[in-house]
Amino acid sequence: MSTGPGAASAPAPTTAHESPPTPGVPEAPPDTNPGPPAASESPESPGPRERASMFRSLRIRNYRLFFVGQVVSNVGTWMQRIAQDWLVLSLTGSSTAVGVTMALQFLPMLLFGLYGGVLVDRFPKRRLLFLTQTSMAVTGLALAALTLSGYVQVWHVYLAAFAVGMATVVDNPARQSFVSEMVGPEQLQNAVSLNSANFQSARLVGPAVAGVLITTVGTGWAFLYNGLSFVAPIAGLLLMRARDLHPARRAPRGKGQLREGLRYVAGRPELLWPIVLVGFIGTFGFNFPVWLSAYADDVFHSGAGSYSLFNTLMAVGSVSGALLAARRGTARLRVLIAGALAFGVLEIVAALAPSYWIFALLMAPIGMFGLTVNVTTNTAIQMGTDPAMRGRVMALYMMVFLGGTPLGAPIAGWVTDAYGPRAGFVAGGVVATAAAITVGLVLVRASGLRLSLGWKQGRPRVRFVPRERVPVLEK
Repeated sequence: MSTGPGAASAPAPTTAHESPPTPGVPEAPPDTNPGPPAASESPESPGPRERASMFRSLRIRNYRLFFVGQVVSNVGTWMQRIAQDWLVLSLTGSSTAVGVTMALQFLPMLLFGLYGGVLVDRFPKRRLLFLTQTSMAVTGLALAALTLSGYVQVWHVYLAAFAVGMATVVDNPARQSFVSEMVGPEQLQNAVSLNSANFQSARLVGPAVAGVLITTVGTGWAFLYNGLSFVAPIAGLLLMRARDLHPARRAPRGKGQLREGLRYVAGRPELLWPIVLVGFIGTFGFNFPVWLSAYADDVFHSGAGSYSLFNTLMAVGSVSGALLAARRGTARLRVLIAGALAFGVLEIVAALAPSYWIFALLMAPIGMFGLTVNVTTNTAIQMGTDPAMRGRVMALYMMVFLGGTPLGAPIAGWVTDAYGPRAGFVAGGVVATAAAITVGLVLVRASGLRLSLGWKQGRPRVRFVPRERVPVLEK
């Protein structure tokens, strides 16, 4: 991606720098399709009709298997998230304990995320996903057995959350970077957006079902469904055709690969600053399990049903944001900055909402802009990264985005307990807003742009234009 004038508003490249396979480390059998050529060399590109198709990635068989498996598994994931948070709150009565649970689940990503990226660049991603999905299934079933038998204690939940976090260290970068191997660079934007729509659509079903189960038969059944739901993605991985994949060159074993990945990102402002932005937003602005459970319990005194409703309404907005992103053909950094700014401002407005229904309805636009930030950053980073570095770069992205939770969640829980849910929610929105403004200004400066204010057809016009260069006079 260009770092010159216009980069802050320019689309991400249509493909990364594809590299030829390294001799001696084949990704797949000899008859495997090595993947399409780079966009600049491709004899054909998607026509206008294909670009307009919101679900075009689902025409690809391997991605369709992956997508269907994730539909089933994601419902279970959301059910376990709601049940886990509510179980901890029921056992302890403390928002801080909910924050500690979140911290333990995301702490491994903070500590070991970059090592997970190195593994993803070295080994076949489909094999790694099979192992991580199986381990998370076992964890869900174990927590279900403890809960249904009546022996569950809060430290059991802490241990299960940490175990899931350890699997996520490899699962997240592998799953993110495996998308490009299933669909190729031309369909990457669409597939990433559909993945987000998939995950957020499950958020419509999972919390609602979890709320019913929690109030009728208990949290253990939600954990049981989650454990069993991993059968679907595991079956999808086994049924994929290796010859239809677009394998990237695998990185050979060697020293200094962590430093290599960090240097790679540090030298590219279009990768570095979006990662910094989502780091601040993920650490301080995405602590919804802490805030929403506290609002349901302490502010509105309405119980688990309202907690599920808040999550469901947020998911409605998130699905809308994902589908809108699926229709866009490019990932623009100006969309990222605008989405992050709107997300932070709406959090502040929601925190000060005077009534139950105003607060609840604001969850939808918060979800939409939060998802816009996530999808735009994910796509821009993947499309602007060399495939041989993609595992490490995506691991850094996920480490910063999710790994900040061990720092932010306990702080959010403490502020919520000490000063009230409204103060905690406002603080998160203020940090997100400040981060969006700061990173936006940095990207504008790095791109050689300046703010232009004017009028067009009787209306104010605000835009960024290249700075005028002052000629240097020769002596």
